[in-house]
Parts: sequence; C-alpha cells; structure tokens
Amino acid sequence: MKRVLIVVVLLIIAAIAGLMRTHSRANSSANPSSAAGSASNGDAREEIRRSYQLPPNAQVTIAGINGKVEIQTSETDTAEVYVLRTADSRDSLDRRRVVIEQTPSSLTVRAESNHVSFWARFCAHLWGRNPNEEVTIKAPRRIVLLVKGINGRVNSGEVDGPVEAKGINGRVELGQVKGSVKVSGVNGNISVGLKDLDLPGVQVNGINGSIELRLANGVNADLVAKGMNGRVRSEIPEVIIDKGDYGSSYFARIGTGGAPINVSGINGNVQLTRLAVAANQDKTSTEKKSSANAKSAL
Repeated sequence: MKRVLIVVVLLIIAAIAGLMRTHSRANSSANPSSAAGSASNGDAREEIRRSYQLPPNAQVTIAGINGKVEIQTSETDTAEVYVLRTADSRDSLDRRRVVIEQTPSSLTVRAESNHVSFWARFCAHLWGRNPNEEVTIKAPRRIVLLVKGINGRVNSGEVDGPVEAKGINGRVELGQVKGSVKVSGVNGNISVGLKDLDLPGVQVNGINGSIELRLANGVNADLVAKGMNGRVRSEIPEVIIDKGDYGSSYFARIGTGGAPINVSGINGNVQLTRLAVAANQDKTSTEKKSSANAKSAL
C-alpha cells in the first residue's frame, strides 16, 4: 500500500513539474507576429486560409471539430476555408491538428490528435484542455454536405443537395435544404429549413432537444413521429397533427403527402412552422419579374 501511495505522489509531482515546464516553454516561445503564435495573455492561436475549386454536387465533409462550424453558401464554384485554432499554450495547440484534403469530387476538413507521448497526454488530461477550432466555409450551394463529430454549434446556409449531421454536441441550424436531410445523435436543439424534399426525405433520431421543421410553400410530405418525450405541434393552419391511440406517436400529412419525414427517439418537442425566408424570396422574385415586365413594356 505504501508503494502505491509513493508512486501516486511521484506521478503528481512529476506532472506538476511537466506542466510548469510546458507553460514556461509556451511563454518563452511566444511570437505575436507569426501565423501560429501567442497572444499577449499567453494564449496560442493559429489561422488557416485555403481556397479550392469545387464541381457541382461535390461532397463537403467537416469532422471532428472541437468548436463551432459555419457553412455559408452562394452561387459560386469556389470553396473558401477559414480555420481559427486557439489554446492555452503552444504545446496544447500542438496536441491537435486540422487536415484539409481535396479530391476531384470532394473537400474534407477534419481535426485529429497529433502523435504525442503518453506522459504528455496524461498531463493534458489532468490540467490542460484540447485546442478549440472554429471552422467557416464559404461553399457552393450545390453540394452534398456531411457534418459529424462536432463539439459545438453547427450553422449552414441554403444547400441544393443531401445534408447529414450526426454526433453533434450543440445546436444545429440548417438553412433551406433542397434534397434530403438526415440528423442523428445531437445533444441540442435543431432547426431545419425544408425548401424541397427528395427521397429518402427527412430522417431525425436520437435527439436530446427540441426540433423545428420550417417548411416552404409547396412541400409535400408525410410525417411520422414515434418515441417522443414531448409533443408535435403545427403553426401551419392547413397541417393537422393526429396523435396515435397508443404511445407517444404522431402523424401528419403535409400538402398532398409524399416524401417521408420520420422522427424518433426525441427528448423534446417537434414544431412545424412556415419557412419565412422562402416566402420573402418568392416575393422578391415576383417583384423582380414585375419590374422586368414593366421595363419591357416601355
């Protein structure tokens, strides 16, 4: 027993000494003018900026990020990637890295651990913290989007293609999706805009939070929600929610019915609302057409 206590004490003393050396090296190596330097308060940071050409319907994957992720989309064929990495020291920053890979049909941004010694991992586990990564991607609208293993909130703009988000510890907000949506394993609230649905429709399961489905005019779907620890409500007058006779199940026909919207294993409420952005865009489009017609008449 005494030997075990002695070993534990020695480990603690050595860990403290290693931690002091780590902070000492981080402070002495600070270089605020470098791309991966240290701020005046001793925090380390690194910025990554890259630009890539992407073909239509390319797959964009963001994985393993310890921080927020934002995907901004527009009518372009270029993807601009910006990554901000921060940590409490340079040594902490070096424990992880961000890898950006491109193929003719895909772009992947992922974070992973660097190969460090057991002792360094031990000290980091006791006193340090993993670096934080913030990823912003300006991408084409016509992509296949996959976001997984994110420890932070996820926001995306309009996507003309399938979208999948899984393993997210934070709020997920997806803009107007034209295609299919799959969301699973999310610890946080979810908001999904549905502009148009393709098969296999919408699959949402394993969510610890509330869900808002924002439906554009003209969306036709059949909603089935099961295993609910909450309720399904609709703010759209023409969509009526029917509750099942047994258990927490709900059903609704949206428009004329069609693509499935399957929701299961939800610890929260599900709310159907009208996609206001789509309505505004339709109004803007109508105004532009009217203006063009007026000009041509002149």
